[in-house]
Amino acid sequence: MSGGLLLPPGDGRVIAGGALRAVLKVGNADTARASTFEVVVPPGFDVGAHVHAEAEELFYVLEGELDLLAFEPLSRSGGDWHEWVSETGQRFLRGRPGSLMFVPAGCPHAFANSSGHSARMVFQASPAGHEDYLEELAALLEAADGRPDPAAIAELRRRHDIEQLTMLRSGSR
Repeated sequence: MSGGLLLPPGDGRVIAGGALRAVLKVGNADTARASTFEVVVPPGFDVGAHVHAEAEELFYVLEGELDLLAFEPLSRSGGDWHEWVSETGQRFLRGRPGSLMFVPAGCPHAFANSSGHSARMVFQASPAGHEDYLEELAALLEAADGRPDPAAIAELRRRHDIEQLTMLRSGSR
């Protein structure tokens, strides 16, 4: 690419078009450095705590509220990362518009929408290519009517540098 990329509001490629809506703004066709998305997170969606060996991610809340976690807990056990506590006593953050979460490689992290309304965020993953994972995840969620087989999710995540620590939930908590 010899020039930059300009997109008006609403432009981009829809990666996931179901309850979890992700629109790719910049991807591996544009750069190898990072993929950037606009994501609408429906009420009750919980990506589940996970960790990447190589990737870094950034989340910026535009509208609504998201529960955000990015730290190593005292224990990675338990089914709900909302209960996790860091060595310094840190717990998850209820992120409102303007909240940011940066996740370096190797850091356990999660986000969830515990509210009754959709939330919107900018999500960036480095290196580029996370759109491949999101497309496959959206297909699994759609085929399973929002309740995918945990083994299928685990296999998908394994192939995309994601170690799953707690379950993904696409409905009410």
